Amino acid sequence: MRTGLIARKVGMTRVYGGDGEHIPVTVMDLEGCQVVGQRTNEKNGYTAVQLGAGLAKAKRLTKADRGQFAKANVEPKSHLAEFRVSEDNLVDVGAALSPAHFQVGQKVDVTGVTIGKGFAGAMKRHNFGGLRATHGVSVSHRSHGSTGQRQDPGKVFKGKRMAGHMGDVQVTTQNVEVVRIDEERGLILLKGAIPGAKGGWVEIRDAVRSAPPKDLPKPAAIKAKAGA
Repeated sequence: MRTGLIARKVGMTRVYGGDGEHIPVTVMDLEGCQVVGQRTNEKNGYTAVQLGAGLAKAKRLTKADRGQFAKANVEPKSHLAEFRVSEDNLVDVGAALSPAHFQVGQKVDVTGVTIGKGFAGAMKRHNFGGLRATHGVSVSHRSHGSTGQRQDPGKVFKGKRMAGHMGDVQVTTQNVEVVRIDEERGLILLKGAIPGAKGGWVEIRDAVRSAPPKDLPKPAAIKAKAGA
């Protein structure tokens, strides 16, 4: 089990395939994705790597966070995330990860926070059809209708689909295809839409429902240092 990557959602565009068809893609920017910490069985009871991406001002961090980044010898990061890995796939602290961590054509799982929509009715939130436009229905055309039963059990069950807060939840989109990789600019182009707003952070992992390519870099694709 390999580590994933943290990337910022830049926006959507399209590229053209070999037969001339246009493919909608979401552009993901790694923005200096680095390993800032490790979790081991001996010390923490599990194995994982902690990644950081984006730059943060040191004066806006707590003293503990500044100490963590200083110990790892990396610049302060604005977003952190942990990825569970097997012991043989632990990555050294301070290593900068490259978009070549994934391959073109590979399937990945992408986790992000959806765009918040605020309070929404049942028709928008759950795709309800609404009440009839005539035959006695007045004012309540977009309501969700009855929510309970009769005297027994005499309550509304938990999980009943009703009006309420919509969006701003963590969602994972599975089996997203990697269309292109730009190592020089640190970009990954994923096919289709990805959950989240422009500028939001997402986590990209190897797909759990699709077999990964056999020649993936392990433990990870490390970016070469300048002058090396």
